Amino acid sequence: MTDLDPLLDEQRRFPPPPEFARDARIGSMDEYRRLYRESIADPEGFWGRLAEAEIDWIEPWDRVLTWDPPHARWFEGGMLNVSANCLDRHLETRGHKVAIHWVGEPPGEQRTLTYRELHAAVERFAAALESLGLLAGDRVAIYMPMVPETAIAMLACARLGLVHSVIFGGFSAEAIKDRVNDAGAKAVLTADGGWRRGKIVPLKDNVDEAVAECPTVEHVVVLRRTGVEVAWNDERDVWWSDLVRDAPRGAPPAAVDAEHPLFILYTSGTTGKPKGILHTSGGYLLGATLTMKSVFDLKEDDVFWCTADVGWVTGHSYVVYGPLAAGATAIMYEGAPDHPEPDRLWEIVADLEVTIFYTAPTAIRAFMKWGEEWPAKHDLSSLRLLGTVGEPINPAAWMWYHRVIGKERCPIVDTWWQTETGSIMITPLPGAVPTKPGSATVPFFGVDADVVDDAGESVGPGSGGYLVIKRPWPSMLRTLWGDDERYRSQYWSRYEERGWYFTGDGAQIDEDGYVWIVGRVDDVINVAGHRLGTAEIESALVSHEAVVEAAVVARPDEIKGQAIVAFVTVGGGVESDETLRSELREHVVRRIGALARPAEVRFAQALPKTRSGKIMRRLLKDIAAGKEEIGDTTTLEDYSVLATLRQEA
Repeated sequence: MTDLDPLLDEQRRFPPPPEFARDARIGSMDEYRRLYRESIADPEGFWGRLAEAEIDWIEPWDRVLTWDPPHARWFEGGMLNVSANCLDRHLETRGHKVAIHWVGEPPGEQRTLTYRELHAAVERFAAALESLGLLAGDRVAIYMPMVPETAIAMLACARLGLVHSVIFGGFSAEAIKDRVNDAGAKAVLTADGGWRRGKIVPLKDNVDEAVAECPTVEHVVVLRRTGVEVAWNDERDVWWSDLVRDAPRGAPPAAVDAEHPLFILYTSGTTGKPKGILHTSGGYLLGATLTMKSVFDLKEDDVFWCTADVGWVTGHSYVVYGPLAAGATAIMYEGAPDHPEPDRLWEIVADLEVTIFYTAPTAIRAFMKWGEEWPAKHDLSSLRLLGTVGEPINPAAWMWYHRVIGKERCPIVDTWWQTETGSIMITPLPGAVPTKPGSATVPFFGVDADVVDDAGESVGPGSGGYLVIKRPWPSMLRTLWGDDERYRSQYWSRYEERGWYFTGDGAQIDEDGYVWIVGRVDDVINVAGHRLGTAEIESALVSHEAVVEAAVVARPDEIKGQAIVAFVTVGGGVESDETLRSELREHVVRRIGALARPAEVRFAQALPKTRSGKIMRRLLKDIAAGKEEIGDTTTLEDYSVLATLRQEA
């Protein structure tokens, strides 16, 4: 990794606007540095103080941290309830405040739940789950659309000490089966269907097919969402409404240990077997709460919108647990960003007067492609802070976001974190840290991050290396469900003697100490013995004025080992011809060097993406390699994109 070139030679800096910094929770670099130094010098004192301030404990803890690498235990002996921290403690002061604004895909369909209303719904559904005989520690799978009941289900599980595993609503029956069986779930919560681009996703049908091979499942609870007829098993299935109607009134919050499992969230593994990331209660809640308040500079009257699906960790931490624990007003949206028109999100921003908007770079590049005329139709003046999450953002997309959406007045928090980390790890604090387009900037409190070589030595400014975290943090994963050996091997074996967490990401640190994420180390192309980050080449391509989005993959090459294939989407009115193809190849050479010149540039109307907006690069690898059989496509958003790419290959 040490020969991996810089992402881009980006020199622009954007200091926090003075009026923003003046009212910010953390309003200067001096204040950030002071708190960061404290968090590194005395982590147990730092986290202990914040845990007392940010979390309501039923019983105090005995010890802040027990660290037996690679296993951490935070706030041992402390008893709490995550659901009560998200709801009950707000009732007196925020009972009538809106907790969730929900917007359905069909235009005009909206619901609003206050903290008092959400609390009542969670309390009632928890009692309903209890009536099924579920006990603390039992696992419950949740395979539902983006509706308030999904958040209610998560919080009801937390209320009882049940361990939930949310399965993304775009997954297939086979994927559901694998996750349910791995977790040993006793119940599955689903819906008759969900809306997506005007069509009904057959959620119940998928569950029926999956649980036919899931021997641990005793109950399937079904929410009426679309009204379509579904197959029914009287011995196993129950309607959500019937279960709630027949349940006794309310369930009190169970007191659970800080290390009690809160959820399992499955993420793809390189072996093909999903990894069940296990997060526990106290440390995760502290990480989600503190980052929610500090990174987003949360104010009492903010309207916060993280556009992620709750099937991903971003939805767990910044749609449900973080916002509600912090007492915020959050938005949930069921549909696609361009349905029925490409201004759907901006319409919602204007209608609900969103103040903080948090989305993915992939989505931003899609907005760019659709054109500035769509956001221009709406009054976005309520926005005061923007954020990005999910992958490195290229400077061109950062600048578009800054100019078109933020009107050059909204700070941007470009955040780096992972399913495994539980909460944001590297980020600017918007009132304190000057930003650079494309850089996640500096570590959050308590995050001892470094970029190192194979031997574990810190690399100098501008050199590439592996991003590592050198000490435990409260919201870290505890293990992989049922596979502790894989947990050790995957995350800790590379620097086992030092006890460092290996993130799997390549990065560099610049002369100001800012972190630049290059991309996954498995997203590195080895061209004639030289390693090049795909994110770097993609950024170079997107810096060309004609290019809206790019995805770079490798294909086998007899001479060089691997060759670079670039899939490129261009802006409206741009001619996709041989002249542009040659120009783009040379543009990459100018930005990075001759080694990075793509062997092929393929123009595409669109790139294959998951419903969460991530480009499915492994499908592009199959296409680039000329494979007849394409890998698993269960999470693909639009199958016609794949068909078009194959025809053009």
